[in-house]
Amino acid sequence: MDTTPYQEFAKEKLGFEFNNINLLVTALTHRSYVNEHKKSHIDHNERLEFLGDAVLELVSSDFLFRNYDEPEGIMTSWRAALVRTESIGAAGEALGYAPLVRLSKGEKHGTDRAHAVILADCFEAVIGAIYLDQGYPAAKSFIEKHILVKIDEILADESWRDPKSYFQELAQKRDGETPVYRTLKEDGPDHNKTFTVGVYVGRSIKGQGTGHSKQEAQTEAAKQGIKAYKSLDS
Repeated sequence: MDTTPYQEFAKEKLGFEFNNINLLVTALTHRSYVNEHKKSHIDHNERLEFLGDAVLELVSSDFLFRNYDEPEGIMTSWRAALVRTESIGAAGEALGYAPLVRLSKGEKHGTDRAHAVILADCFEAVIGAIYLDQGYPAAKSFIEKHILVKIDEILADESWRDPKSYFQELAQKRDGETPVYRTLKEDGPDHNKTFTVGVYVGRSIKGQGTGHSKQEAQTEAAKQGIKAYKSLDS
């Protein structure tokens, strides 16, 4: 295959040329593509993802340990916020490697949520590829540039907190009530259903959220509820 687009991506977006460009190609190859091309003897990215996930956790943990004097539980929550699927998926989207990701025909027409997860998995695989090809310092620099820069924003908006737990704290402190979540609407087929949930404190709705599961919708509703309470202080 022509690896030129991958090498150009590496030079433009990563700032270096891969010694073994096939590592980057593999990092951006989904299992579904391999299943669809079984005779091609190509690899998918799951092993690189496994490695990259470990490097990402180490670099993030080292950064937090060296820069913040906080208890283990707090730093664990901060790290989780830094490396959650949404964060690394957004970083992958910003890097612009989506057109280079090799997918099966079926996966190409998958849901937005499925694509977001794939982009996040690819990001970890790219870390693994950089680590193997360029070494730990290059992988560390890549993570610092695209992930660790988000720490100030995470601390400022307190998105490291579990939204439902934090909203319950606020509701009990402000109104002396425990929030109640109610499903307002269900849309779509069973395999791709969307739920809309409202969170109520007493008789007042404080937030509304949508997601592909009730838990996801509740979390989004809690985030809106937190914003509602925060707006009272501004």
